[in-house]
Amino acid sequence: MDEPRWVPGDFFGLPIPADAAALRTDPVSFLDDAFHRFGSLSPDNHVTAVTQFEECAGGSTGRKLLLSLSYARPEPGLPTELFVKFSRDFDNPRRDRGRTQMAREVRFAVLARGDFPISIPTATFADYHGASGTGVLITERIPYGTPPVEPHYDKCLDYRMPDPLGHYEALLTAVARVAGAQRAGRLDTGFADGFEFDPDLVNVGQPIGYSPSQLHDRVAAYAQFAAALPGLVPQRLREAEFVERMHREVEGIAAAADSVGKELNSVDDHVALCHWNANVDNAWFWRSAAGLQCGLLDWGCVSEMNVAMALWGALCSAETSLWECHLEHLLAHFADEFEAAGGPRLDAGEIRRQLVSYALVMGLTWLLDAPGYLRALVPDLDTVADRYDPRISDNEAARAQLLMLTNFLHLWQSGDSADVPGAAV
Repeated sequence: MDEPRWVPGDFFGLPIPADAAALRTDPVSFLDDAFHRFGSLSPDNHVTAVTQFEECAGGSTGRKLLLSLSYARPEPGLPTELFVKFSRDFDNPRRDRGRTQMAREVRFAVLARGDFPISIPTATFADYHGASGTGVLITERIPYGTPPVEPHYDKCLDYRMPDPLGHYEALLTAVARVAGAQRAGRLDTGFADGFEFDPDLVNVGQPIGYSPSQLHDRVAAYAQFAAALPGLVPQRLREAEFVERMHREVEGIAAAADSVGKELNSVDDHVALCHWNANVDNAWFWRSAAGLQCGLLDWGCVSEMNVAMALWGALCSAETSLWECHLEHLLAHFADEFEAAGGPRLDAGEIRRQLVSYALVMGLTWLLDAPGYLRALVPDLDTVADRYDPRISDNEAARAQLLMLTNFLHLWQSGDSADVPGAAV
């Protein structure tokens, strides 16, 4: 039986549309009522017309929509160019399975309407129906490329971005300011009890479901991939010495997954409210008299978590050269900004150790199978010389898998696996 396309929202009780087709049946009436209930539209003002109604691609869950509206009269801070995000994608079961990620994003949008520590998109309406996982979030549309806002930077294409280090400093400043303010109790009351740490939500501490022989088979498959496609893998990550080390250590790291999860969940000073996936494509940047500034969007799965997890989420799609040359600087910068925002003082070396532990466990779980995934994404992969080939660079899934695999292996190769708690290596 088809699922209903209108369901009552849990926050405001208003029936909300599950997709663009439902919204299209009467957008003006719905938006007028929704904005009034949310408090984004004055009682004596009204939505009068929808002048743009355009579906757009993007993201890993739900469907997206661009709206342009007219009002009876303009209001300060009331946007006319809007972005609509639905939790559901009825035409794609894989994307639709991620619908529950919007639950906390909607709660965040409802709460973060006052004095928030960083810039976030102005929300005009948000609600979620927990029983079905149906949600809708309507915010201002970020004017990428309209000065002073810089163009949008796609994930895993930082070699096209000017001043990567400066942008990651601004990005980690934004992450740290939210986390530090929450630890200092400077956020509204709802943030204290609505985003508690949930290991299942962020997939840390989950057992790596492979037998020892399967783990070694995956290492062997990676080695074959690296040897066959040397242009896609840095030389130091395909040398026999490193592959042999992977075979020696893979079982111990896999066995440490539960210990890593327990540690990350128990180090209280390092746990704070964080954006889970602060890649550059979930940010916008602009320059002011104070320097480069950063705002964050796409707050799906926002939660209290160990800051190392948030740092992996922010840096996993950065160039490997940034990890090689600037990681210590960036972690020290994060620690300074976290403390300045009200959080406890953190040791950058300890953050690094926890970050590497988390990345190794997550990499074994999600990234070591990237070679097979890449061959499925790019059928003629054997003819690709390097990752700058359009068959990689123009395919977000392919370039992300390849770069994140490389960053995971860089941390393995350059670090000491004995620092992973519980790892028998």
